Amino acid sequence: MPKARILLVEDDRALVELLTFHLERADFEVGSTADGEDALVMAREMPPDLVILDWMIEGIAGIEVCRRLRRIDETANVPIIMLTARGEEADRIRGLETGADDYVTKPFSPRELVARVGAVLRRVRPALAGARLSYADLEMDLVGHKVKRAGGAVSLGPTEFRLLRHFLEHPGRVFSRERLLDAVWGHDSDIELRTVDVHIRRLRKAINAGGQADIIRTVRSAGYALDAEGRA
Repeated sequence: MPKARILLVEDDRALVELLTFHLERADFEVGSTADGEDALVMAREMPPDLVILDWMIEGIAGIEVCRRLRRIDETANVPIIMLTARGEEADRIRGLETGADDYVTKPFSPRELVARVGAVLRRVRPALAGARLSYADLEMDLVGHKVKRAGGAVSLGPTEFRLLRHFLEHPGRVFSRERLLDAVWGHDSDIELRTVDVHIRRLRKAINAGGQADIIRTVRSAGYALDAEGRA
């Protein structure tokens, strides 16, 4: 299977090196530029499978690059993840309305960004996204519907599998019970919030069966996160 090509448009050299390292380690092919004009030329000459685009870059602003990419036939359907220090809701909405598929506010975890890249590609171009998710010593085979931890098989029910998949696609992020209900059970679900807690307990029991440390973090009054670094 060919590697998915990522075009990284970012003018912070240190961040480019860091993200390139993490993306290549996740088996993506990465090209980069700090300039908006160069990004448009590169994207047209060899359309990438996904663009990671900083809002504030040299030359043309990232938001304008996004708009132009959507007007070029070769890149009209290429997914775009925008990076920005802008955290205001109006800015996020503007970026999404311009054509971005996802939006990541700085500072962020490189592993989270890699997970977002995989999630977007699975949604729009499944053949390029790979069939596995991993975090710490957890591995999920999406095709075979299998989970391993530290090399040992983990037996999960369908709901726990979907719950773990959601966490693996967004490592480190804290999700409220309401958000988990929407993501795992669906917006129209009549499931009670406490049901989330029941399935979290089942998931914990399954993935910790071998005596490994608990990497599902409970955040009081906020929700749950898959977080190997933040566990007690």
